[in-house]
Amino acid sequence: MKTIDKILNRMKRDGPVTAKILADELSLTTMGVRQHLQGLEEEGLVDFQDIKAKVGRPTRHWNLTGKGHRRFSDRHGELIIQMLDSVEEIFGADGLSQVVERRENQTFEHYQHAMAASTDLKEKLEILTTLREQEGYMAELHQDGETFVLVENHCPICHAAKRCPSLCKSELAVFQRLLGAAYQIERNEHIIAGERRCAYRIQKM
Repeated sequence: MKTIDKILNRMKRDGPVTAKILADELSLTTMGVRQHLQGLEEEGLVDFQDIKAKVGRPTRHWNLTGKGHRRFSDRHGELIIQMLDSVEEIFGADGLSQVVERRENQTFEHYQHAMAASTDLKEKLEILTTLREQEGYMAELHQDGETFVLVENHCPICHAAKRCPSLCKSELAVFQRLLGAAYQIERNEHIIAGERRCAYRIQKM
């Protein structure tokens, strides 16, 4: 992977970052990283915010722009939107709902099969995270005591979900069906709403 791609992927997964941190992680000089960042800024892929520090000069944090986020794959978004439009035009809103429902059931069955041998919540969520990562969601799992947070730093169906919000509702429904009524799942960050990532908080009822 090229250095600029590593930089962009780091920002996509973890949000704003300083040149010094990037230099340490990539084993490069800070000056070399700054040159890469300036090039990416000229392309409109990144911008920065100077954050006031308690002592000394402000710290410059670099992050992806809207163009930078769009650089990541969206699974042929425009084609999918055209197909959704065609389904709705030919079969109506009910037809589109059936397509979304069918996708939800297929996804649920696929995930359920992968988790079939798991009874522990953490193990189930680790499997789910792996599956989502493989599908391009840049997924991570974090644990805080008995509460888990599933983070998705990218949405490979973002364009389609903006056209058809029920796709997002469907994904949340899949997670709930997998874990059952004993667990509460709340999406408290949402890419479609303009936030950097999607985050699902999972805890026992």
